Amino acid sequence: MPSPQVYEQSILIRASAATVERCITDRELMHRWLNPALRCEPAGDSWNTELGGKFRFVLQVPLLEPSLFSRVVEREPGLIVWAFSGFFEGRDRWECQPESDGTRLLNRFEFTIPNPLIAFGFKQFAAGWTQQDMQAQLKRLKQVAERR
Repeated sequence: MPSPQVYEQSILIRASAATVERCITDRELMHRWLNPALRCEPAGDSWNTELGGKFRFVLQVPLLEPSLFSRVVEREPGLIVWAFSGFFEGRDRWECQPESDGTRLLNRFEFTIPNPLIAFGFKQFAAGWTQQDMQAQLKRLKQVAERR
């Protein structure tokens, strides 16, 4: 199996940890800061971000809609970790750390791409874009949280 790739980033948000956490777990708020080419769908009757909750991220591209099936594998106040499988396999960790002037949001995206052809295409065409997009998402999340 290929070694995991890890993208880590953080941002200071001038909002409480509870507000920041809500922006990460509330589906309507998520769609305000996620890349518009992504959508989240519940895997079951309702949206659930508690331990064991399942959903899928769908990448909306013409003719294809590749999905990452996700499950909440760690959950406590200020922390949520999703494990996912599909064309990527790995974990997406979001941690809210209260600070005197707001909340430091840490995001760690750790993944492997099992299919060598998809891994090659990702490395050649999408790796840099993905890192830039993750940074842009954090900035949009900051705006959403600070407006609440």
